Amino acid sequence: MFYEGPDGRRARVARRVVITGIGCITPIGAGAEGLWDGLQRQRSAVRRIERFDPSPFRSHIAAQVDDFEPTDYIDRARVKRLDRYGQFAVAATRLALEDASLETGSVDPDRVAVQLGSALGGVGHGEQQLNSFLKGGIRAVDPTLALTVFGGAASCNVAIEFGFTGPNSTNGMSCASGAIAIGDGFRLVRDGSADVAVVGGVETPLAPLCYGAFSIIRAMSTRNDDPEHASRPFDRERDGFVMAEGAAILVLEELEHARARGAHVYAEVLGYANTNDAHHMTAPRPDGVQAVRAMRLALNDARVAPEQIDYVNAHGSSTPLNDSTETRVIRQVLGENSDRVAVSGTKGYHAHALGATGAIEAAITAMSIERGWIAPTLNLTEADPECDLRYVGGEGDHRPVRYAISNSFGFGGINAALVIGAVDSEV
Repeated sequence: MFYEGPDGRRARVARRVVITGIGCITPIGAGAEGLWDGLQRQRSAVRRIERFDPSPFRSHIAAQVDDFEPTDYIDRARVKRLDRYGQFAVAATRLALEDASLETGSVDPDRVAVQLGSALGGVGHGEQQLNSFLKGGIRAVDPTLALTVFGGAASCNVAIEFGFTGPNSTNGMSCASGAIAIGDGFRLVRDGSADVAVVGGVETPLAPLCYGAFSIIRAMSTRNDDPEHASRPFDRERDGFVMAEGAAILVLEELEHARARGAHVYAEVLGYANTNDAHHMTAPRPDGVQAVRAMRLALNDARVAPEQIDYVNAHGSSTPLNDSTETRVIRQVLGENSDRVAVSGTKGYHAHALGATGAIEAAITAMSIERGWIAPTLNLTEADPECDLRYVGGEGDHRPVRYAISNSFGFGGINAALVIGAVDSEV
């Protein structure tokens, strides 16, 4: 874990960190293979909301997880003590651990970290319980409310379910939360504080007030008569993001730990950084300087040069300002390499699950590296003139990907970037 440098001082050895498991609950499919199959079908999951009546709002559409049965993953008695937010977290983690073939009894629980992210946590459940309170008083309120509504309930419930006693937290950094959780877990494993990290994002925002709050600020698409084509990253007719629910959990391991147990490896996490625009709560900084800095810091952390990047999994939120700003940011970071690099945004499939989206997209990036196929940017019919990169279209792009960047940007000016590479990358 330490080595003695030429000056006689001890320095920490940076350990290599790989992705060995992926577990997803998304509108286009569950599990790693369900997510991948959903991409290959090349169809949007966006529909008119059925969870509640959206007619009071400007936007009426979202991507729902319609086929989730919590008892497929969690004991029936425990299901009753978890809201949908907690259920998604535990279910996606179980899928990720199964995908990694990681038996909980085979690892030191003190050496397993849990790092999750969520923009809203259990607020949707809290909203439902407020309605119960207004109708029936305090006796009508779910007695587990205090234990489910806070953001940290996700990582705590995962720890309880699987007995993981290492570093534990859930960040609430808006739409970059999932990516930040992956970055935090990556650092814990790389720096030797853990051998395994369960990381990702969870979001269940489809409740009237949560949904309506974003509609009020006119952030969401109003293409209500054509929901399948509403989320259209980089397209000239994009008019806002489409909300979704979902969860994605990744299992990160120290490379030698993974090799010792013969684990399948999807890809390697090489670098991470996050910055803040310090500019505006909803609009990105026009010059994109802090998003540029996040990407460059992540590349420096990974010791990967801009000209080595093959693929950028863009945040691509389908909002007018974000997509054009991100395009300029990518051009600044990659320079002359920009016209060669494949760029795609996958929110046309699964929409924008807020704090879970960065984790969903990191999972997609890792699988794209492993499988050599980049999903097309759905609904990109005609690119905005300000969006002039090499966006993947058609049937996707079959190509080897050695190094990729996954971007996540969020309200509050949060910028997060992950550099992910093929596991045999020499770094």
